[in-house]
Amino acid sequence: MASSAHALAAATPASRDKYVDLLRVASLGTVVLGHWLMAAVSVRGDGRAEVGNLLAVEPRLQLLTWALQVMPVFFFVGGFSHALSYRSLRRKAGEHGENGENGEQGENGGGALYSVFLRARLQRLLRPTVVFIGVWGALALALQLAGREGGLLDASLRLVAQPLWFIGIYLAMVAFTPPLLRLHERYGWGAFGGLVAAAGLVDLLRFGFGVPYVEFLNFAFVWLAVHQLGFLRADGKLRRPYLLAGAGLAGVVLLVAYGPYPLSMVGMPGEKISNMAPPTFALLCHGLWLVGGVESLRGPARRWLRRTRVWRAVVAANGVSMTAFLWHLTAMLGVYGALLALGVRLPEPATGAWWAQVPVRVVVAGGVTALLVTVFRRFEQPSAVVLGEPGVSPAGARPAAALGVTLCLFGVLGLSMVGFGGLLEGRTAVLIAVRVTAPVAVAMTLVGWLLVERAGRGRPAAAPAAA
Repeated sequence: MASSAHALAAATPASRDKYVDLLRVASLGTVVLGHWLMAAVSVRGDGRAEVGNLLAVEPRLQLLTWALQVMPVFFFVGGFSHALSYRSLRRKAGEHGENGENGEQGENGGGALYSVFLRARLQRLLRPTVVFIGVWGALALALQLAGREGGLLDASLRLVAQPLWFIGIYLAMVAFTPPLLRLHERYGWGAFGGLVAAAGLVDLLRFGFGVPYVEFLNFAFVWLAVHQLGFLRADGKLRRPYLLAGAGLAGVVLLVAYGPYPLSMVGMPGEKISNMAPPTFALLCHGLWLVGGVESLRGPARRWLRRTRVWRAVVAANGVSMTAFLWHLTAMLGVYGALLALGVRLPEPATGAWWAQVPVRVVVAGGVTALLVTVFRRFEQPSAVVLGEPGVSPAGARPAAALGVTLCLFGVLGLSMVGFGGLLEGRTAVLIAVRVTAPVAVAMTLVGWLLVERAGRGRPAAAPAAA
């Protein structure tokens, strides 16, 4: 991997925005570290281990989520990358990206472009995710058949799947990129403003008028608004990011101080209102201040990235970032399991002894994650994607790709809620208003992934006969 990272870093074109790559790595790294710190395992009086949340044990630390809840930054970076990728494919297909016309060459041509875009953007996301689901699904089934259950094991089967919610949201962002990019190219800041207004209206209906189920619309409006900022960044329209940061920070302070919104920007066990699930307007303001803040640091960060070793490290980390994200909770829970198996006493969370163990646990979890990355990183490497001539692309590519990404979306979201436990008992969780089980969620993900892969395999154009 080191030699590959060295070659890729050396071949980086001067036009590449290295800061975007740094933000992608830094945001995922911050999430990993935050999860490692929040996982607070303790042993009850009856000897059973249970997993708590450090932020629930020590509520004063919830303010740290205003800096450490950085998923909005990753989604913002995704918007930037998706805009560049789709425009590149659109140019290759002979479309008019500059004036916002989609220029699709017939039904099959448009289907080919959309399906190839989905496959190109989702390869490094879905392939390691499907492998992760397959490995944990097989392990969970084997443990259940062997009658192994209880304590930390049950908690692990539930918790390792929770980060998959991020995969589901990201899938939706990729799927909605083409229409939202066209809206951006036509209305600019107006398209972003429309999503912000929609998110605010949802919270007004939810908290002001008690309209049921309307809050789930903000899974789309809040995260797609942050994603839309990436489009603005791609067009160089975030010229005064400090204004965005100031407005977002002022908004979240006022909403938390005087509104029904909790202090924590991550979900807390037992809370009646969560800023995360479903997302609230306060979380959107939090995302605005984070995006504005990181954009304000662009100048010094770019100068730092000119150092060869720094850029090489960013390239290497980007090549395995999704694999590390998927397996980092497996590593930390494995560390706790090993400590319990060795008879190491686990101090009560948030005590001095607990904090003294934190550096050791983090370092060991990092080492275990690195081992898991070594095993599974090859699934994160994308294969070449060829955009064939629209006239020879398979009919029905667009609906097949759309169906595939929809199945993946609901599959991974459902699995993030129900976990891998109780595969044979049919344990369920409620996804919006529908009950899902782990086997159904796994099946939806696998079928959806196969549809996306098949629909997006472009075929080389046939050579003209006269040539």
